[in-house]
Amino acid sequence: MAGRGKRRWQLWASVAALALAAGVMALILTPERETPRPEKPEQKSVSLPHRIETPLIPSPQPVQPAQRHGTDTLAPLIEEATADKGPAKPQSAPPASDPEAVAGPEVASLPPAPPPVEPAKPVAPPPVVLPAPHGEPAWRRNALPSAPVAGQPMIAIVIDDMGLDRKRSAEVMTLPGPLTLSFMTYADDLAKQTAVGRAHGDEIMLHMPMEPQARHVDPGPNALVTGLDDDELRRRVIWGLGRMDGFVGVNNHMGSKFTESQPGMTIVLEQLRQRGLFFLDSRTTPHSVGLATARQMGVPSVGRDVFLDNFMTDPEVARELAQTEAVARKNGVAIAIGHPHDATIAELRQWLPTVAAKGFQLVPVSAIVAHEQTQAARVAKTGG
Repeated sequence: MAGRGKRRWQLWASVAALALAAGVMALILTPERETPRPEKPEQKSVSLPHRIETPLIPSPQPVQPAQRHGTDTLAPLIEEATADKGPAKPQSAPPASDPEAVAGPEVASLPPAPPPVEPAKPVAPPPVVLPAPHGEPAWRRNALPSAPVAGQPMIAIVIDDMGLDRKRSAEVMTLPGPLTLSFMTYADDLAKQTAVGRAHGDEIMLHMPMEPQARHVDPGPNALVTGLDDDELRRRVIWGLGRMDGFVGVNNHMGSKFTESQPGMTIVLEQLRQRGLFFLDSRTTPHSVGLATARQMGVPSVGRDVFLDNFMTDPEVARELAQTEAVARKNGVAIAIGHPHDATIAELRQWLPTVAAKGFQLVPVSAIVAHEQTQAARVAKTGG
């Protein structure tokens, strides 16, 4: 009985051992299950917009702007000092480092734009050229009446650049005269302005712009320039001469280069000869051929002796007026040229009333031209 129980226990133990072994084998042989990884969300590609290129707007190119002396060696300096001032230079663009100066986050760099082309200046058609008048020349007909006193030195005061600064030009015409007023060819309302001068008892001349030595100085519209061909040069001279009437002669505005050109001055003086006008050489260069060429061509001519306002201060103008007196005492005549500057006007207002008391006669330039013509005729008659 005991033996049967023992065998039964051994049988169950064997079954249990087999079951355990089977479970272990099953655990070993079964593959490990992978834990599924969470899927990443799909990334959608987003196309960025193209960069907008903002061109740089180039700042406008500054306009380069565009003068006299007491001694001829200062001509280029004085020409620059008395030249008309050009328009003010535009303000430069703010630096790129300034965040307010840049329109967007990125700016494309473009090549600089070419400088703007200046519009052509309108030019009036040339007037009809009339034949030279017979009889008395225009400079004598238009001259301010004057009766020089024998033995009394004569002084002529010429004011150049008239008509541009209307306020100061009008102030000049309130000075005691007679004065000689030289109006710029390109000034406005010349008929009206010159009429005021004549009514006040002053003599009228034409101030013609001519090329200076300084290349960067602009003498003004329709200036006479050495590089022009003869036809264009003649057209500009005729244009200037047609801007007004009733004047006695012409003198040069600037012209330290042009008045050294005999071909150019010949064209100018030929037009003056046809119209019966005289030439006043402003002598902006010691090498001017104006007077010599005029005398060869038979054109009445005289030259400037003193510039009043090389330096535009009251003491300097007063000193040049004293120099004018000295020249008149020595030579019997003196021609001084000034401009509508405050210092010049102020000193002339004080000096002009004293001229007669000092023994001088204030005359228009035509009186000195007539005096020189008489002297030349006397010399020619006597043969020396």
